[in-house]
Amino acid sequence: MSLLEERVTATHRRQLLRTMLLIRRFEEVCAELYSATRIRGFLHLYVGEEAVATGVMSTLRPEDAVVSTYREHGHALARGVPVAAIMAEMFGRSTGCSRGRGGSMHLFDAGTRFLGGNAVVAGGIPLAIGLALADRMRGSTTGGSDPVTACFFGDGAVAEGEFHEAMNLAALWRLPVLFCCENNRYAMGTALAKEHAQTDLALRASSYGMTAWAVDGMDVLAVEEAATRATEEVRGGGAPVFLELRTYRFRAHSMYDPDRYRTKDEIAAWRAHDPIPALQERMRAEDQLDDDALADLEKEVADLLAEAVATAEEGPLEPVDELTRFVTSPGGVAADGLA
Repeated sequence: MSLLEERVTATHRRQLLRTMLLIRRFEEVCAELYSATRIRGFLHLYVGEEAVATGVMSTLRPEDAVVSTYREHGHALARGVPVAAIMAEMFGRSTGCSRGRGGSMHLFDAGTRFLGGNAVVAGGIPLAIGLALADRMRGSTTGGSDPVTACFFGDGAVAEGEFHEAMNLAALWRLPVLFCCENNRYAMGTALAKEHAQTDLALRASSYGMTAWAVDGMDVLAVEEAATRATEEVRGGGAPVFLELRTYRFRAHSMYDPDRYRTKDEIAAWRAHDPIPALQERMRAEDQLDDDALADLEKEVADLLAEAVATAEEGPLEPVDELTRFVTSPGGVAADGLA
């Protein structure tokens, strides 16, 4: 069976649907926990954008790397970071994927090469360039092919200097980076047209001499198809590719955001393009999904999340005497005395 044939099977589409449902329900649970003050700190939800993370991650290999943003729960879940470890991180427990030190914005998991969210807009883009360069250098000594570094960022990051410096270097050095711009139309509360003179972000990226195109980020199958083509191109020649994934977040920028810069009509119009029911309807039309199968998926996800919350709440906090562990002094020596 070819890759194309595999990706139209009911089994594969069920997995895509499960991933999107897991992200959506995880975010909904986090919103409830946050409102009940059971989890604290900053919280940026991914509701509405699930097709992007799901479609892109389905094309990556275990050796590939992922660099994310502060809106990263969906990326981590789609990459395969354990649900319980992510939820424990939400609760600030030492059993979390970042030992409870990072919280919502700084998830990290070396086992899946999910190499961190970043609270700074565009802050992860130069890191992705460094990771790709390191993989290239390691590959040159081992004779292996270059892994892909998938770098996620929002439309607001395109206005930052780091973006342009990194794009130039990636193109100049032909680094194996997949740039994934999640264009949800707003940089916090600033609309795209009020921040960018050129709102076609793929066109701007192409000016650096790399392949770039826009994709319907509300269609998981379209995202997967585009990401497949993009990763094949990156692997084939090592040159970077830019995807502008046109999507929309249904909720506010963060739980602190009153969301007064958008109209209810605008949000409702975008909700009509919700990627989850869109895939469900397509699967139903092709006899790949029925009510019982969907109910089973929902129960599977609900049970997984309930167990993750229960385990997270019971998890230990970081011992006080270990709070300086992993903290590095200006001289380059860890505060606990370890180099």
